[in-house]
Amino acid sequence: MIILGSTGSIGVNALNLAKTHHLEVETLVAGRNISLLNEQIQQFRPKYVAIADKNDIHKLNAPHTKVFFGDEGILEVLNLSRSKLVLNALVGFVGLAPTLESIRLNKTLALANKESLVTAGWLVDCSKIIPVDSEHFSLWHLLQNRPFKHLYITASGGAFRDFEIEHIASANAQEALKHPNWKMGKKITIDSASMVNKLFEILEAHYLFQTNNIDALVEKKSLIHAIVEFQDGSFSTHIAYPDMKLALSYALMPKEAPKSTNIPKLAIEQLSSLTLESINPQRYPLWSLKNQLLENPKLGVVLNASNEIAVEYFLKDYYCFGKLQEVIMQTLEAFHLSNTSLSNLADIQALDTEVRAFATQLANDLKVH
Repeated sequence: MIILGSTGSIGVNALNLAKTHHLEVETLVAGRNISLLNEQIQQFRPKYVAIADKNDIHKLNAPHTKVFFGDEGILEVLNLSRSKLVLNALVGFVGLAPTLESIRLNKTLALANKESLVTAGWLVDCSKIIPVDSEHFSLWHLLQNRPFKHLYITASGGAFRDFEIEHIASANAQEALKHPNWKMGKKITIDSASMVNKLFEILEAHYLFQTNNIDALVEKKSLIHAIVEFQDGSFSTHIAYPDMKLALSYALMPKEAPKSTNIPKLAIEQLSSLTLESINPQRYPLWSLKNQLLENPKLGVVLNASNEIAVEYFLKDYYCFGKLQEVIMQTLEAFHLSNTSLSNLADIQALDTEVRAFATQLANDLKVH
């Protein structure tokens, strides 16, 4: 297999499954965590490796591995690799071009990179995708091509789910990074606190399942991942341990996954206190964007680019949490995209660059001096 984002939590879990089930790893792509990548290279002996920055080559210990660099390097290793399965667990807009290239090369794509569908879902052949995000895997697991009426995914609520609402806008990055359920990367933790992560997943579901009948609910234990309301009025719920190993198992070894004994199991007693809550737009103001995004999904390009800039500057302590949300809201107001075709990757990249410049100026204007 080919693993893009091997040093992130999803990549690490995938490699643990590969080790347990003796799966061959042909190619590893990582960012700047070279020390962990070196351990992975020593253990799995990949044929190809790509890293983000050529200046890190002196840190890499890969004497028998061909090494590539940057965004172009990722595309090169995809073309050189014979493996037909690609796990795209890259974080951010950088994951889009590898998604499109994997599909062009007729490879099977296990997709965990949210931004691929958020920013270009109309260009992606979703029939070539195995969803790895727990929510979309759960929807797939429940649906199995059956007709449905409405889809629901769930959110943990993030760091501010129990905050006094009036204090959220003035919160700082350290407070926003205190996720109540688990430790994740900084960006996705902030996205969880703002509910942008769930907006991304709503757009993903829109493309994967061809529907606007999709909503989200807060489930604080992160055990319920998806609910489907079927045409006959019945509901089905998918409940599973929240470490993504189940979804990864179905993607990496679909024949073995249903009988795997290495996936954590839940005790029935853990289900007795599960509750669902509506998402309160007073607590999560960005959630009010959901219907607008579903009506004009190409705004996902604007949402993603403005969010990446807003989060970057928030983590640099330029401003408080309320200002992060302001950067995103004002940027979306400035870019309507009513007559924009965005018919190819170059169009999307050009818009992404324009949006980032606009959002960066906003972030600098809002900086606390």
